[in-house]
Amino acid sequence: MKEKRRRPEGLQKLPRPESLKKVLAEYLDTKGLAKRVHQANAIDDWAGVVGPQIAKVTEALSVTPDGTLFVAVTTNGWMTELSLMEPELVRALNAHGGAWRVRKIRFRLKG
Repeated sequence: MKEKRRRPEGLQKLPRPESLKKVLAEYLDTKGLAKRVHQANAIDDWAGVVGPQIAKVTEALSVTPDGTLFVAVTTNGWMTELSLMEPELVRALNAHGGAWRVRKIRFRLKG
């Protein structure tokens, strides 16, 4: 029969390690940064949400704290077309990543 190992007196059982994801999420939340990180994910999500044709002629640049996403566009024609599609693009971005992270999109010509 196997002998059960005993913990030396005075040593307490260590708590289980927490996942890095949980610790990081708690840290961002306590520092008030979770919302901004969530908003910034819209930049990475842009190409997947708009598809390859639009992604080829655009580049998501930044998101302001009030939810304005700035996107660079290669031509005036595309800028006009995308401006007309703005409500649909905002809905798609928010459906993909969570409600109200992007309130509006501002397009500007690539320089």
